[in-house]
Amino acid sequence: MHQIAATFLEKSEIKASDLSHRATINFNIGKYNNAVKNGKLQFADLAVARERAKNIKWRAIEHLDNHLEEFEQNFTRRGGKVIWAETAEQVQQEILAICRAKNCKSIVKSKSMATEEVHLNSFMESNGIECVETDLGEYIQQLDGEPPYHIVTPAMHKSKEDVARLFAEKLGTDPSLTPEQLTLVAREKLRNKYLEAEIGITGANFIIADTGSVAVTENEGNARLTTAFPKTHIVLVGIEKVLPSITDLGLFWPLLATYGTGQHVTAYNSIFSGPRQEGEVDGPEEMYVILMDNGRTNILQDTVARESLYCIRCGSCLNACPVYKNIGGHTYDTTYSGPIGSVITPHLQGMDSYMHLSFASSLCGNCTEVCPVRINLHELLLHNRQKAVEENFTSGGEKFAWFVWKQGCTSRKMMNMASGKWKNFFFRRFFSKGWGDNRELPVFAAKSFNQLWKERHS
Repeated sequence: MHQIAATFLEKSEIKASDLSHRATINFNIGKYNNAVKNGKLQFADLAVARERAKNIKWRAIEHLDNHLEEFEQNFTRRGGKVIWAETAEQVQQEILAICRAKNCKSIVKSKSMATEEVHLNSFMESNGIECVETDLGEYIQQLDGEPPYHIVTPAMHKSKEDVARLFAEKLGTDPSLTPEQLTLVAREKLRNKYLEAEIGITGANFIIADTGSVAVTENEGNARLTTAFPKTHIVLVGIEKVLPSITDLGLFWPLLATYGTGQHVTAYNSIFSGPRQEGEVDGPEEMYVILMDNGRTNILQDTVARESLYCIRCGSCLNACPVYKNIGGHTYDTTYSGPIGSVITPHLQGMDSYMHLSFASSLCGNCTEVCPVRINLHELLLHNRQKAVEENFTSGGEKFAWFVWKQGCTSRKMMNMASGKWKNFFFRRFFSKGWGDNRELPVFAAKSFNQLWKERHS
């Protein structure tokens, strides 16, 4: 077994038995479920809205090269600069080059999974540049030295008491502060960071081809501050985030808000179409958009897996997944966790190292059911499993075991030859460890139904 897979199984076993973790997650996801139920009421026909969104993303991905070139042309026309980056290392070097050109010592960064993907914070710090998270959840995680737990809610696994203890330890605050007071502490700490930073970095929920714009949606206003005060604004975005037209936001913003947080629309929705123009009183002097591949073209060339590029990062599949709710986000040890992470990570980081994630699913289909753009996630997990076998990433022992299993299951004579005693011995010998100490193995009857039928009707 690959070491990454072995570590995943070990962490899963520990986290699944952590009842306090389960209680916190169930509480937070329960609040989310209630909010989403109300948020869906804003759609006159939700099924039609989801189907339309899927069709728009289908057209965007099928003509991705044209839309990206159109975006670049329109964005640069207004003074913006576009950088194409194939790998995480290239992204890091491009951002570092901009920082050095600006003599940058401090960066403020709004919430961005793309920057987590390239481990930007640690890279900047290793080069003597402070990189501060300004989203409250991300700020909490940065203080604790942890990566985000969830795509949308980075600190979902922490209770308010956990956060109060963390602030007391790291910031010297009173450990009995309320959530409102803790928010005010974070606001006070971060306000000066906006004024000091030479560069602000954001992600993008969508990039708009026909206007050359970047669309960012948020609830705290930190992204607006990140883009307003520093003289340079850098956007890091995956190439799949493109939408053909600005009119598509009328559908995608409410869908993202409803399935992400249960809102009708998030509090702050901003569209950036370049640096400060003549006659404008605010905004950055320079604006860069880095279009990142980092394995996405691996998904693009797989005509089945390509559908996963429709994802709008709402996180609803994580909240619906029984596996995620039991083992948590950090157990995956990847940027993108849950069902969507299990689908795309093997393509982004290597099928040989991460194929085990595609097996970390009950295949209940709940992830597909809740996806706002109707990605067939459970079918894509099966597709990944098939690819892992076809590309010979399974062990010889596993192949032999399935061969024996196939021979036995396709031969009634062989199945009858193995009595219940031998079947029970076989399961205890080979499956007791994998099945786990907390579950009982199935017990086979002494005789099969086929044998009993023959005896009765001989």
